[in-house]
Amino acid sequence: MSNRIEAQCRTKGIRLTGQRRLIAEVLSQAQDHPDVQELHRRVAERDQSISLATVYRTVNRLEAEGILERHAFQDGRARYERASRKHHDHLIDLETGKVIEFTSPEIERLQEEITQRLGYELVGHRLELYARPRPRPSSAE
Repeated sequence: MSNRIEAQCRTKGIRLTGQRRLIAEVLSQAQDHPDVQELHRRVAERDQSISLATVYRTVNRLEAEGILERHAFQDGRARYERASRKHHDHLIDLETGKVIEFTSPEIERLQEEITQRLGYELVGHRLELYARPRPRPSSAE
């Protein structure tokens, strides 16, 4: 898998030390929205010499450069994902903390309709749904 974050760093002229390169690689491979603690855990599996402070500094720099997007979901932890991805919304499982990405043409249409009806032009939005799994029907019946 190509390291898209590393490529974006090079484009923006960000110097990549070996530690930053590894952090960028782990972030590029993430299929979820890790917080800094989880990112550090993943990086440390490959190089134990990388400190939590280095991960924080790198993530902050990548966010400042527009390479990462920070999300502050209800659990209070800042989580990160690549910023260059197509628009999507999030559903957060309150029991597991899992973040599920989704798109909905119906929601996009409705948001546009509402802003127009109220006399506005939609320039952006962020939608986060917080949910619990539905109870499964009992099989005792």
